[in-house]
Amino acid sequence: MAELLLELLSEEIPARMQTRAAEDLKRLICDGLKGAGIGFEKAQAFATPRRLALVVEGIPAIQDDVSEERRGPRVGAPDQAVQGFLKGAGLASLDQAEKRDTGKGEFWFAVITKKGGPTADALGAVIDAALKALPWPKSMKWGSSTMHWVRPLQSIVALFDGKVLKGEVSPGGRMAPIPFGATTRGHRFLSKGMFEVASFSDYAARLREAHVILDAAERKAIILEGAGKLCTGAQVKLNEDEGLLEEVAGLTEWPVPMLGAIDAQFMDVPPEVLIVSMKVHLRFFTTSKADGTLANRFVVVANNVARDGGKTIVAGNERVLRGRLADAKFFWEQDRKATLESRLPRLNQVVFHARLGTQAERVARIVALAGEIAKSVPGADAAAVEQAARLCKADLVTGMVGEFPELQGVMGRYYALGEKLPVAVADAIGDHYTPAGPNDRCPTAPVSIAVALADKLDALMSFWSIGEKPTGSRDPFALRRAALGVIRIVIENKLRLPLKPFLKADDLLAFFAERLKVQMREKGVRHDVVDSVVSLGGEDDLVRLLARVEALQTFLGTEAGRNLLTAYGRAANIVRAEEKKDKALAARIAGAPEAALLEQAEEKAVASALEEVARTVKPALAAEDFAGAMAAFAGLRGPIDALFDKVTVNVTDRPEVRLNRLKLLNQIRATMDTVADFSKIEG
Repeated sequence: MAELLLELLSEEIPARMQTRAAEDLKRLICDGLKGAGIGFEKAQAFATPRRLALVVEGIPAIQDDVSEERRGPRVGAPDQAVQGFLKGAGLASLDQAEKRDTGKGEFWFAVITKKGGPTADALGAVIDAALKALPWPKSMKWGSSTMHWVRPLQSIVALFDGKVLKGEVSPGGRMAPIPFGATTRGHRFLSKGMFEVASFSDYAARLREAHVILDAAERKAIILEGAGKLCTGAQVKLNEDEGLLEEVAGLTEWPVPMLGAIDAQFMDVPPEVLIVSMKVHLRFFTTSKADGTLANRFVVVANNVARDGGKTIVAGNERVLRGRLADAKFFWEQDRKATLESRLPRLNQVVFHARLGTQAERVARIVALAGEIAKSVPGADAAAVEQAARLCKADLVTGMVGEFPELQGVMGRYYALGEKLPVAVADAIGDHYTPAGPNDRCPTAPVSIAVALADKLDALMSFWSIGEKPTGSRDPFALRRAALGVIRIVIENKLRLPLKPFLKADDLLAFFAERLKVQMREKGVRHDVVDSVVSLGGEDDLVRLLARVEALQTFLGTEAGRNLLTAYGRAANIVRAEEKKDKALAARIAGAPEAALLEQAEEKAVASALEEVARTVKPALAAEDFAGAMAAFAGLRGPIDALFDKVTVNVTDRPEVRLNRLKLLNQIRATMDTVADFSKIEG
């Protein structure tokens, strides 16, 4: 068995694209190998800022002969069909085909044998196809090339069984082809020249000697360990951030953590400003004191080994941070000279969307919505809700948010507190964008809940009204996130808020239902159970809907629930089959069966049990006792089983009795469907 080693060396690949690109390369090469009939044992992909690498192990050096059978047309088929079959199979005449009786007639068969050969002969085409199919979120052409790649491609290592594969990749245009080879480069600054590699183990070792850590997981571990030691020595705690760690590991081939300091003059600026400046703009890790507050130290990860121990690098980064924080401190001091209220007229000059008006017009909608929502939020003071909704976008026209857009809402809260506005109002201004993601916290204070819901519902209704709806690949206005935010706020606060008055479009309600199914599935709730309750329609109270879902899932997990589902399926299947034969049957079997036509004891027992269930279920549903409603069905299984054992439904010689028995089966279906659409339950 042999090994395939592939490396694609280029200019710097954006950190956010590296992991996906490595996995795509692995997928495309592995799919290409399978398509060529080449087996392998395992494959591993790697990415650094300048390279994608792949090693595939356990590939046979020689391909086996492969036989493939292809069935052709029926014997006696038109000549055009026969000729097409022969051409596709590569046969000269029917003498080279076989005639076989399949039990459904005689057909022509071709046995196509593909001779094996050196695997290396097929690998060049697999690599070329994979490189040209590799998807990038953004790509470019360079020089006169016609090939799209994330950054200019410089060299390709392609070794099989220790030998360079024959082949090349042509960028197109007047650019020279890039031949497969065995040479690569190390770190851009810490190594010199090209070097040859002979295998993957040799490749990884030679790269390490050239100051390149190939494995991103190892680079992340080096960063965390080094940063942790530095922070321990400075008596601060590293604020770990997986997203930032992933990005920094994608920016460095030889990571070297270093500790810097924030000038004391900036420590009175809100900590969120410092964090955004360091994390988002400069890719620094922040630190905290023992009490959890922000410390005046940061960790920067260099992609270099400095001769002076990093003093120059740290000083340079501190200088850049000083410049950013000087601007931030200036905005902080200037913004507090004007009130949020005084800034509202400027919102008339800020366009929210060309077809939806200005931010001032949006604020007016949010104020109205928040006032209506507040009626359903226990403890929400109407005056505080109105004030918070009116001021929630005022910080958009501050200098700080203009410089740091990530801080909208956050700065509004600070400015509101500085003006001595009620804490509930200030918190609502700061919270109204939350939750921004699945791991973000939800607002819990009544005023914050009302304003946050109003902000998200306005976005959904507004964009829906102009036809800007999410598609499978596009959601430019983050409407899925807005819907999930509404769902989380309502559910986590157990808010009894009917959504239908706010979501007037039926397809918007359906959109919410789909988002709810996604969220519940992630929490371990069966999607078919959610679907069965949502399919009833008319339910816009999410708390009540999920209580019903929980009760149904619990019930279906019991033996009684599973038995009843079987009974429902037997009844519903018979009714559906008959409805397919007679399109008018559905209307004729609606309603309760006629008691006078119930002849056998088993029929009467089912009818009586259904009446009892109906008497129990209706008040249980009204009282939101969904567990009680489910339990009421448990007694139906026995009578229904006896009905199917003893009673013939399709008595064709007595149509009125047959119709009445179908009514009885339909009533089983209809009665159970009052709590959920059981036809949606899988199994």
